Amino acid sequence: MRPIIGVSSSLKGDVLTVPTENMHAIAKFGGVPLVLPNMVYAGIDTIAEMIDGLLLTGGGDIDPTLFGEEPLQGLGDITPERDAFEIAMIQKMLELNKPILGLCRGAQILNIAVGGDMYQDIYSQIESKLLQHNQQAPRWHGSHFVQVMKGSLLHGIVRAEQFKINSYHHQANRGVPNGFAVSAVSSDGIVEAIESKNHRFVMGLQWHPEYLVLKNDSISASIFTAFIDACSK
Repeated sequence: MRPIIGVSSSLKGDVLTVPTENMHAIAKFGGVPLVLPNMVYAGIDTIAEMIDGLLLTGGGDIDPTLFGEEPLQGLGDITPERDAFEIAMIQKMLELNKPILGLCRGAQILNIAVGGDMYQDIYSQIESKLLQHNQQAPRWHGSHFVQVMKGSLLHGIVRAEQFKINSYHHQANRGVPNGFAVSAVSSDGIVEAIESKNHRFVMGLQWHPEYLVLKNDSISASIFTAFIDACSK
């Protein structure tokens, strides 16, 4: 049986949207994608029991009041319903010790759900010189490098200490709580990956490997392969 992967969605007005690249990546590496609603209701426990893994997709900004801050000028559009649904799903999946892979926004909401915090807007909140984290290049193009921490789950999967990633964000994780660790950073110090130290596969990546697999990127393929394999156990 192929594992069922719950895929989080964006909410625009009363319409749910998911980039099809997420679905194709899951299917390509052996999973069955299932789009999830942005509704906090009693069925969340049933959803978490039913699916074998959770893919947290990219999207808009995250409500800063969730980590004790008020909105800054650089904050973009937020969707409170999505924030609430994903946090509830993350917490239930962690309780069940089921695999989670967060991509871009997904890495951020994962960190917030476990008690971390984040930059609302890296360009206005960080004084040092930053790379271009919202690349002006095709989505399948790797625009800058990340450095991977030896001994991390990510390092064990990709078997590399440095590789190129694509980058489409202006928010980023900042403080990572106990039980989690930073597993990759960019050369300007931005957190590019986090992972749980207490669960078998819980990882957040600040980039979009679902677009890189379109060009047969081996690093991205190894990440999706490891995720789907973990969901199969």
